[in-house]
Amino acid sequence: MYAIIRVGGKQAKVQNGDVIDIERIKDEAKKLTFAPLLIVDDKGSALSDRSVLSKAKVTAKVVGDSAGPKIDIFKYKNKTGYRRRQGHRQKYTRIEITGIDLPAAKKPAAEKKPAAEKKPAAEKPAAEKKPAAEKKPAAEKKPAAEKKPAAEKKPAAEKKPAAEKKPAAKPKAAKED
Repeated sequence: MYAIIRVGGKQAKVQNGDVIDIERIKDEAKKLTFAPLLIVDDKGSALSDRSVLSKAKVTAKVVGDSAGPKIDIFKYKNKTGYRRRQGHRQKYTRIEITGIDLPAAKKPAAEKKPAAEKKPAAEKPAAEKKPAAEKKPAAEKKPAAEKKPAAEKKPAAEKKPAAEKKPAAKPKAAKED
């Protein structure tokens, strides 16, 4: 059996005997209880009904405190002499899960009683149907509007003759010593 619990803004999957690190809890209580978000029993069926989960609880005991890995922060800007160095180490509380308590499951009905004989519905007279309204004749279609003749195209402007090209420059003669 395992459960999903919410701790410190995160969710964790826990079983009996698991030791996990959670966000630091300053409370000096030796025992903690959590409300599960989901429980999966040994048969593999998941329980997520709020009414059932509100009665269930996950208990844990505090084992001790621990700290996460050191994180180095170094800010640097080129050519300005700007350098900032900082570090951080997250604090955690280590807990051990001691139990997942689920209220006694409701016993399913031993046998379903056969459905009582259906009583015949009181016969109601069928509502009288109104005669279909007469349909109006379709509107007459108007003839298509006459098309205007296409605008005449203007003749293209005459092109100017291309300017004459200048002859290429002569290569300079090499100097003699």
